[in-house]
Amino acid sequence: MEFLQGQSVETTVAVAVAVVAVAAGAGFILLRSKKPKGCLDAENFKEFKLVQKNQISHNVAKFKFALPTPTSVLGLPIGQHISCRGQDATGEEVIKPYTPTTLDSDIGYFELVIKMYPQGRMSHHFREMKVGDYMSVKGPKGRFKYQPGQVRAFGMIAGGSGITPMFQVTRAILENPNDSTNVHLIYANVTYDDILLQEELDTLAKNYPDRFKIYYVLNQPPTVWDGGVGFVSKDMIQSHCPAPAADIQILRCGPPPMNKAMAAHLDDIGYTKEMQFQF
Repeated sequence: MEFLQGQSVETTVAVAVAVVAVAAGAGFILLRSKKPKGCLDAENFKEFKLVQKNQISHNVAKFKFALPTPTSVLGLPIGQHISCRGQDATGEEVIKPYTPTTLDSDIGYFELVIKMYPQGRMSHHFREMKVGDYMSVKGPKGRFKYQPGQVRAFGMIAGGSGITPMFQVTRAILENPNDSTNVHLIYANVTYDDILLQEELDTLAKNYPDRFKIYYVLNQPPTVWDGGVGFVSKDMIQSHCPAPAADIQILRCGPPPMNKAMAAHLDDIGYTKEMQFQF
């Protein structure tokens, strides 16, 4: 009888230890999988410090802003944007939307690649910014919501600085090992020097040759050029974007005249409204 009682006590202790171990393991997994809280506020502007400014060309610069801690994340859903507040040349307040080129996998900071136009009101603010200055930011904003695998493939048509949301979505897709979505991008500009994020785009195309295709189009190409010439045409879309189907979507972002022309092309080719999204 004493032997049986000893067995019972040992069994009880073993079960208790096992339960504690399982609970501890579950707690560890929960902590590991818990997504960090983002730094953005959709209702109120928050201040972020400019820690680096790299001039890429005469009118394009990359701005790096620090988050509150080295482990903080911005908390911006894929395909959405932020509102930046500044002052124009007359001192009046101006607010404009921008899409960071970084993801939440880039912890402790976020980056904006900004093309600064001579008469642009917010361009003036960015042009005047110095390291140590603060930018007022609010967000997230936007209607686009992305879930891995929601479509088989994306076709993307971007013009000028409209590349930034496309780059953000493309990066998120290709760098996610659980996402098999293919991306076909047509990127249009006036001149070769106007192409934004070219090095980053070409690196993605090189690293993911089976899943990411990019076709550059220039209105004023250099003498030696193997991309498209002129404006984006229906033929270019049919050649470089997935054909109309229930499991594909075409995204577009560019100047208003381009967006209008692309919408007409897509309608003519047979893409339904459900297959199209404009940033």
